[in-house]
Amino acid sequence: MSEQFDRRNFLKMSGAMLAAGTAGCATGITGSAVAGSGSSAAVATGMKAALPAAKGPRLVIVGGGTAGLTIAKYAKKEYPKFDVVLVEKRDMYSSCFSSNMWYAGLIDLEFLADHSFLDAARNNGYTYFNATVTGLDRTSRTLATSEGDIGYDFLVVAPGISYDYDKIGVKDAGAQAMLRQTFPGGFISPTEHVTIRRKVQEFEGGVFVQTVPSGNYRCLPGPYERACMIASVIKKNKINGKVLVLDANPDITIKAAGFHSAFNDLYKGIIEYKPSSAVTGVDVEKKMLKTEFDSVKFDDAAIYANVRGSTLIEQLGLMDPKSGQKEAAIDQLRYSIKGDDRVFVAGDARPHPYSKSANTANTEGKFVAKVLAARAQGKEFAWVSPRTICYSMVNADPMEAISVDAGYVLNKEGTAVGGFSPDTKLFENRDSAKGKATLEWARGMYRDMFEA
Repeated sequence: MSEQFDRRNFLKMSGAMLAAGTAGCATGITGSAVAGSGSSAAVATGMKAALPAAKGPRLVIVGGGTAGLTIAKYAKKEYPKFDVVLVEKRDMYSSCFSSNMWYAGLIDLEFLADHSFLDAARNNGYTYFNATVTGLDRTSRTLATSEGDIGYDFLVVAPGISYDYDKIGVKDAGAQAMLRQTFPGGFISPTEHVTIRRKVQEFEGGVFVQTVPSGNYRCLPGPYERACMIASVIKKNKINGKVLVLDANPDITIKAAGFHSAFNDLYKGIIEYKPSSAVTGVDVEKKMLKTEFDSVKFDDAAIYANVRGSTLIEQLGLMDPKSGQKEAAIDQLRYSIKGDDRVFVAGDARPHPYSKSANTANTEGKFVAKVLAARAQGKEFAWVSPRTICYSMVNADPMEAISVDAGYVLNKEGTAVGGFSPDTKLFENRDSAKGKATLEWARGMYRDMFEA
């Protein structure tokens, strides 16, 4: 492919993501208030988890998303002496990535969910432990869970994101619960995807709102891809309705030319795009959104609030209190908590200005596995950039997509991630080859996480 990532798009992407980076879920018992400050409160349940005795250094990984699954597999490969335990509160897996295609009927639910934590653990020589984390004592190296305490030699916390409804003007806990239940964002829980698919399939007309948050949110192109998939259903079924995209950003945050082309060429009159339209309030019962300049009446919606590091990061005392997105206080080059070289945070709760995407978490996870293997042997492993390869389906019939392939570089001081690498490329001319590649990319991700 010859389409190059030009300077204009480089600056646009870097600005959107670095702004978030420089700014800064389980119910649990909080430990020390500031990461790295020392001992956390006693949180042991007094009951040991039903796990076999460790046969080597025990590496416990919290979170069975892309980052957690990847680290569990590759840490064992990098250092076979590790006794790896993956703690995950879900008993069924379903991916967030690729879910937009399900709304338009391009894939079935089996494509997203026919993957087993048990199979992944058996295939790759680690233990899957179905439990919810309730606390952490870093002094005794004890992780408390709903199924008992687990001692660790090394701990990785990879719990993903939580929504930050305060930042869209919904601050009352009751109102947040109603909003989350009625108009889910669709970027965390599998049950959100089920609800949004039902909304799309049952939509009879009017205005369907898709919001786009500011900051470094999960899956930068995701809301725009979803708008295309919803619009494709409206177009196919000849529904008298439209998708209103309310974007808090001044322009589409990634693959702007490709999405604008799809909006204008494929969905003219069906997708209405409004930039600089950050949500400042929501009335769920009246189906009314407020922005800084306008009030918007709608018939249905997927309201994607701003994101923050999972609340579990804060509850376990691992959050950077200076982080605008409440992300973890870690060394950006090694992923370990500042002041604690035994505890790591990876995936979308980390503070890097990386894209919060599956491919980033997967390639990052392989690097973190090498860091862990080196640390277990008293060594260090030099920083390596993750890779963000991301496809976005913009047309359903025929299936056509656009894509990006991005790397990252360190800042001049070499102490933190500075932005995108010069070899980053955008492929914004939609075609069926990239549509096919979208499915193959997802299948490759599943194979890498769940198979040997």
